[in-house]
Amino acid sequence: MPEHDPTLFIDGAWGTADAGRTREIHCPADGSHVVTVDEGDRVDTERAIAAARRTFDAGDWAATSAWERGDLLLRVSDILARDKDVFARAESRDTGKRLVESEYDMDDIAACFRYFGKLAGIDAGHVVDTGSPDSISRVDYEPVGVCGLITPWNYPLLQVAWKVAPAIAAGDTFVLKPSELTPSTAILLMRALDEAGLPAGVGNLVLGAGAEAGAPLAEHPDVDLVSFTGGLHTGRGVAASAAATVKKVALELGGKNPVVVFDDSDFDTAVDHVLMAVFLHSGQVCSAGSRLVVQHGIADRLVDEVVRRAEQIRLGGPFDPDAETGPLISAAHLEKVDTYVKDAVADGAVVRTGGRRAENPALADGHYYLPTVLDRVEQKSRAVVEESFGPVLTVERFTDEADALRIANDTHYGLAGGIFTSDPARAQRVANRLRHGTVWINDFHPYLPQAEWGGFKQSGVGRELGRAGLGEYQEAKHVHQNLRPGPQHWFSGT
Repeated sequence: MPEHDPTLFIDGAWGTADAGRTREIHCPADGSHVVTVDEGDRVDTERAIAAARRTFDAGDWAATSAWERGDLLLRVSDILARDKDVFARAESRDTGKRLVESEYDMDDIAACFRYFGKLAGIDAGHVVDTGSPDSISRVDYEPVGVCGLITPWNYPLLQVAWKVAPAIAAGDTFVLKPSELTPSTAILLMRALDEAGLPAGVGNLVLGAGAEAGAPLAEHPDVDLVSFTGGLHTGRGVAASAAATVKKVALELGGKNPVVVFDDSDFDTAVDHVLMAVFLHSGQVCSAGSRLVVQHGIADRLVDEVVRRAEQIRLGGPFDPDAETGPLISAAHLEKVDTYVKDAVADGAVVRTGGRRAENPALADGHYYLPTVLDRVEQKSRAVVEESFGPVLTVERFTDEADALRIANDTHYGLAGGIFTSDPARAQRVANRLRHGTVWINDFHPYLPQAEWGGFKQSGVGRELGRAGLGEYQEAKHVHQNLRPGPQHWFSGT
C-alpha cells in the first residue's frame, strides 16, 4: 500500500502512477514538507486521455442539458466558498504566497465557476436568416471534444479554473496536468468536482513533469484541444506538437507589461500602483507591470519614491501577518532572476535598490529576492525585452504621447498594460493604440470573469474568460434544412 493518498484521478477513481514514482512538494517560503504526490508519466496521461475519449464518444455527457452542466458548476462554486480556508492554505503552502492573497484568489475562483455556471445555458446557438421561406438555418455550439489542460505554478487553482469551468460548461471532457510544483489545489478541486457529481471520465487529473506527463496532451491524436498557460519557449513547443494533428490550441504565454505614467498623473496613485503592479506575489504574475514607462517631467521624483517604498516592503512566509510579499517558487527560479538582473547591469542598468537575494537570517530557508528597481535601462536590453517573472522593475523615460506609445508597444509580447493620466481623452487615445489584450486606466491588475483575457502578438492565441473563453471549448456547426426538397435539375439528363 502507498504511504500517501493516491493523487491521480482517472476515469472516476483515485490511483497511483503506473511507474510507482512520487514527488515531494516543499514550501518555497521555508523548505517545509507539504505533501507527497504521485509522479505520473506518458503512460498515465495516455490512460487518462483514453478515459476522456471513451467518455466523450459515449455521448451521454455531451448530451446533458447545458443547464444541468451549469448547475454542477454552481455547486462547485458553493464548495469552494465552503472550503475556502482549506483551499487557500493549500495554495499558500505550495506557492509560498501570502495567505490573504490566496484567500482573494479563492473568491475569484468561486466567481469564475459561478460565471460559467450561469453562462452555460444562455447561448446554445442562433438562427440564421436564409432569405427564403423554404429553408431554415441555424448555428449550433457543440463541445470540441477531449481537452488537454496544462497550467502553471504561479496561480495554480485560478489558472485551472479558467480552463476547467468553460470545458465543463461546453460539455467537453478533459485531462488536467497542473504544474508539478504546485499540485495540491488541483487535487482538492477534483475532489470537489467528484462531490458535485461530475460523471466518471469527464474530468481526469495527471500529475508529473511537463516533458513526460504534459507532452502527450499536445501530441496525442485523441485530444481535440490543448490549452496551455506558461512560458513562451514551452508554448511554442506545445503549438508545434499540436500542429501535427491540427488540434485547436489556446495559449497564454506571459508578457512584458508596461505601466505608462504621464506627468499629469496623480502622484500618490501612480506610485502605489507601480509598486503593486510589479511586486505583487514577488512579480510572479503573467500580467506584472515590470516596465515603468514614465514621462521625463515626473520621472526622477516618481522613481525616487518607488525606490524608497520598495525598500520598505516586508518579505515573509504565507502565514506571517507582517509580510507584504513572499518568496520565489524555487531556488532555480531565484537563480534565473538573479542572472537576469546581473545581465541588465552588464548592459548598463543602474540598480537603485535590491538586485540580490534577501540577507535576513530569518528568511534563509526560503527563496527570497529583494524588490529590485533597475534605472537607465537600454530599450533593447534583455531586462526590457524578456520576462523576468520576478520582483524586478525596469525604468524607461519618454517625452510625449507618441514616444510613450512607441516604447510601450516595442515588445514581442502584448498581454497587458496600464496608463496613468488625469486626462480622460489622452487615456482613451493611448488605450486604443496600445497593442495589449488588457489595458487598465489609472488602475492595474483587476480582471473580471465576464471580460475576455488574453494577449496580442507572442503573448498567445485565443482568449480565456468571457463569452469568447467559453467559445474556445466549443465548435460552431451550421445546420441548413430545405423545407421544400425536390430535384434542382442542375445537370441535363433524366
